[in-house]
Amino acid sequence: MADQYAQTSEDSRPTDIPAIRWEEPPEGPVLVLLDQTRLPAEEVELVCTDAPALVEAIRSLAVRGAPLLGIAGAYGVALAAVRGFDVDDAAAALAGARPTAVNLARGVRRAHSAYRAELGRGGDAGQAAGAALAAARRLHQEDAQASARMAEHGLALLDELLPGGGHRILTHCNTGALVSGGEGTAFAVALEAHRAGRLRRLWVDETRPLLQGARLTAYEAARSGMAYTLLTDNAAGSLFAAGEVDAVLIGADRIAADGSVANKVGSYPLAVLARYHHVPFIVVAPLTTVDPDTPDGASIEVEQRPGHEVTELTAPQVPVAGAEAGGGIPVAPLGTQAYNPAFDVTPSELVTAIVTEEGAVSPVTAEALAQLCARSRQVTIS
Repeated sequence: MADQYAQTSEDSRPTDIPAIRWEEPPEGPVLVLLDQTRLPAEEVELVCTDAPALVEAIRSLAVRGAPLLGIAGAYGVALAAVRGFDVDDAAAALAGARPTAVNLARGVRRAHSAYRAELGRGGDAGQAAGAALAAARRLHQEDAQASARMAEHGLALLDELLPGGGHRILTHCNTGALVSGGEGTAFAVALEAHRAGRLRRLWVDETRPLLQGARLTAYEAARSGMAYTLLTDNAAGSLFAAGEVDAVLIGADRIAADGSVANKVGSYPLAVLARYHHVPFIVVAPLTTVDPDTPDGASIEVEQRPGHEVTELTAPQVPVAGAEAGGGIPVAPLGTQAYNPAFDVTPSELVTAIVTEEGAVSPVTAEALAQLCARSRQVTIS
């Protein structure tokens, strides 16, 4: 079934609109997303009634960000189950919608496993659907709790590395409440510093080619009352050279067993700049983003995005003369080939620390990361 759009009421504040929520109207359960492709010009909600609609929302980046993709994937399985669609097919389609983000496949697997386990115990389809939905809701709640703990651990690390406050933090892409069940990952740390009076400036990379920093991080920083400044990605070097960056905070879409980090393309150059200028480069991500089955950075599958994202400028919510609705304005000659990886990989030796809900790992090694994951499993089991 095609996606449906519902305009939010004019008196709604941005903080009143969750990035994702499950609703049960009389016509049947739906998954409601804040369409991130329409921000910041419009706050529009996208209503998904089946897994294919959600797959398209994931691929189009209407919903994005590693933790939130995990939550969306779990709810997608539940949506298929509750509405009586083929759950196995839905799970397979959802898990493959974006290959780099490990949280997506894990969220799908968690809800799908709950569904299959209930059937294995002799439950009927309705009970199995209820089990899948319960698993999705638990994941949603756990991610919100993880976000709060990451913010605490991250601020403690910043204060340890940079005593005295007045932090000037550079961030890339978008890592706030738009990617999480809570207040985010890297952005949540900066927000915690802001609330504690220890954030002097948030430097926001625009994050080409889809401008997640300019459109989304600036949107979240503005609504939170943070002191922030937007810069083009290629201005970061001059900012480092001027001594204006105290730390880099980014999120992650997949962390390999050796500590290599896949994140939005443009992260690796920041890590190189940070190392040269002796600035801490800190990754903030939940443990669900750590993938022990991926041994190293070279084993991470990097998603390749369509070339038109580079060769065209898109503004789907703003009418532009000469551009079709939802299309783009060409900025390169017709037929130009574009290299457009969604992510790049930063080796562990360039990462100062990885901050998770269970604490920070520094220096970043395979052994330290494995020990942190093992401790987390023991806590969960107990």
